[in-house]
Amino acid sequence: MNDCYVLFYSQARFSYVRMKYLFFSWLVVFVGSWIIYVQYSTYTELCRGKDCKKIICDKYKTGVIDGPACNSLCVTETLYFGKCLSTKPSNQMYLGIWGNLPGVVKCQMEQALHLDFGTELEPRKEIVLFDKPTRGTTVQKFKEMVYSLFKAKLGDQGNLSELVNLILTVADGDKDGQVSLGEAKSTWALLQLNEFLLMVILQDKEHTPKLMGFCGDLYVMESVEYTSLYGISLPWIIELFIPSGFRRSMDQLFTPSWPRKAKIAIGLLEFVEDVFHGPYGNFLMCDISAKNLGYNDKYDLKMVDMRKIVPETNLKELIKDRHCESDLDCVYGTDCRTTCDQSTMKCTSEVIQPNLAKACQLLKDYLLRGAPTEIREELEKQLYSCIALKVTANQMEMEHSLILNNLKTLLWKKISYTNDS
Repeated sequence: MNDCYVLFYSQARFSYVRMKYLFFSWLVVFVGSWIIYVQYSTYTELCRGKDCKKIICDKYKTGVIDGPACNSLCVTETLYFGKCLSTKPSNQMYLGIWGNLPGVVKCQMEQALHLDFGTELEPRKEIVLFDKPTRGTTVQKFKEMVYSLFKAKLGDQGNLSELVNLILTVADGDKDGQVSLGEAKSTWALLQLNEFLLMVILQDKEHTPKLMGFCGDLYVMESVEYTSLYGISLPWIIELFIPSGFRRSMDQLFTPSWPRKAKIAIGLLEFVEDVFHGPYGNFLMCDISAKNLGYNDKYDLKMVDMRKIVPETNLKELIKDRHCESDLDCVYGTDCRTTCDQSTMKCTSEVIQPNLAKACQLLKDYLLRGAPTEIREELEKQLYSCIALKVTANQMEMEHSLILNNLKTLLWKKISYTNDS
């Protein structure tokens, strides 16, 4: 009798344990499947390359737009979309191949018009997309349109006519000496985008990716081998299960050697110089983050995403009448901050931190980790002096130049005789 009871108890316990195991197994499978489904849905919403291509090619095939990339994208199909790098559905970004050349393809998806600092400064309006210039517009009239746009974006610069002529050269995609209506419509749409304008302005600068071609407001730029300042690229399915804190620690491990990091950092400092009181005014870097900076196989810095680098004049005009309750309401991107005037409850127009201070904030941990002992103390001192820079400080421009040159000199002296330089 006791033996039967023990046997029954053992079988019941075994059945209970098995049921418990099966329940938790199914629970794990269910939760895991749900997470994968949600993330996949997010991925498909973020990566809409097919939709972007369809919109552009429909416009091209009906004769609305034209450009050097149109035939390859829509007819011969020798311009391919590869890995998706998009971070917003409205801004599509892909690694791509154009013929045998690697590149980065960018395309703007539909977005409602907002001149709000929580959204983009350069929205796409599908209803009136590619509506300018209209048929019958002369080249002279188109030049006047472009000049007026530049005056609004860049301020009353003395050399805007030179920039207009440069844009007309870029607009002539087939290099036949004339700008067709389709090319003009594409160019006008592209000029609404800060990144495209900056690529044209800085086309001869080392750290700005070269423009390879365009079709409508889709454009292809020079490929960058490493599309983040540090870290390792992992499939999105693996990213799901890595805690953010561990991910940051892991990113710091996957960085180049210190001399190579120093060379990349010098490149960022040189780019800050390029946009600081450049030939057509000052541009503000409103999102200086690792994901927007890359480098090539020679460890020369290359900008990956310049969409949040905006003309200072343009930003000031947009922010000066913005209603605010606190300073938190006076932010564009993540890094362009002004103050809230409590007497008028409106944002002031002066950005608090210059580009150099924001760049040094990003570089602080990047450069101090693994820095040679003999320069670490001086490097840390210079970086903190750089971070402390304020736009409103007396003699800010002189301090800006002095700190930037001192940092570059310190880094170059240390790496100039190494193979990494």
